[in-house]
Amino acid sequence: MSSLDINCDMAEGFGIYSFGQDREIISLISSANIACGFHAGGPEQMHEAVNLCLKHDVAIGAHPGYYDLQGFGRRRIVCSFSEIKNMIIYQVGALKAIAGSLGGRVEYIKPHGALYNTAAVDDITASAVIEAAIGLGGLPLMVPDASLITKMAEERGIIVIREGFADRNYNNAGTLVSRDNANAIISSPAVAAAQVIMMVREGKVNSVDGHKMNLSVDSVCVHGDNPGVIAVLNEIRKVLAENNISVVKALKALGGRNVCS
Repeated sequence: MSSLDINCDMAEGFGIYSFGQDREIISLISSANIACGFHAGGPEQMHEAVNLCLKHDVAIGAHPGYYDLQGFGRRRIVCSFSEIKNMIIYQVGALKAIAGSLGGRVEYIKPHGALYNTAAVDDITASAVIEAAIGLGGLPLMVPDASLITKMAEERGIIVIREGFADRNYNNAGTLVSRDNANAIISSPAVAAAQVIMMVREGKVNSVDGHKMNLSVDSVCVHGDNPGVIAVLNEIRKVLAENNISVVKALKALGGRNVCS
C-alpha cells in the first residue's frame, strides 16, 4: 500500500483575530505546520494548535517565516545569512518550548511563504535554513521536490520531506503560479484530488500550460486559509482511500527513502 502525508498550515491568527478552520481541519490531516509568530500566530495560538495535534495524533511541524505580519510572510525580505538562520532558530525554539511543555515535540520545519519560495532557488537563503535546522538538532525539512534547498539539505545529511500542493497550480518550471495570478489557486475539490493522485501514482503534475512534469512527493499541502479547505480535504481523503493510499504522518510517508521516526 502506498502512503502519503497531508499537511495544513495552522495557528495563523494573531491576538484576538482567528483565521482558518483549525478545529475542523485537524481530524482530516496528518501533519500541521504551526505558525511561530513572525508571519502570524503567537503563544496562545501555538499552544492551542499543539494541543489539537496531540489530541488527534497529528505531527507537529514548525512554520517559520519572514518577520512580516502586515504581508502575512508572502513578501520577500532581503536578510543576511545570519538574520535568516537566527530568526528560524528563534521561531522554532519557541514552538519547541511550547510543544515540550505539553509533552509533544516538533518533528520538522517547513519554511513559510516567501521564505519557502526563496529558499527553493537562492543558495544563501537555503544554506541559512539548513544551518538553522542543524542548529536545532538536525530537524527534517519539508521543502519542494527538485529544488535547490532539497539538494543542499540532502548533501548535508538532513532528512527531506518532499512536498507538493493539492490546491495550487504549477508553472512549467515546476514552481507555483504566483498568487498575483487569477489561476494560482485550485478551488475545485475534484481537481485538487486528481492532482494529488497523479503526484502519488505517476510522480507527475500538470502545469497550467498542459505540460506533464516530474514531481516526487511525500506530503501534500492544502492551505488552511482556503475557504473551501474542508471540502478539498474530504475529497482528497475519499480518493486516496479509493486508490488504497494510506494517510500517515510526514516522516512515516518517507518509506525506505530515509530513516523514519
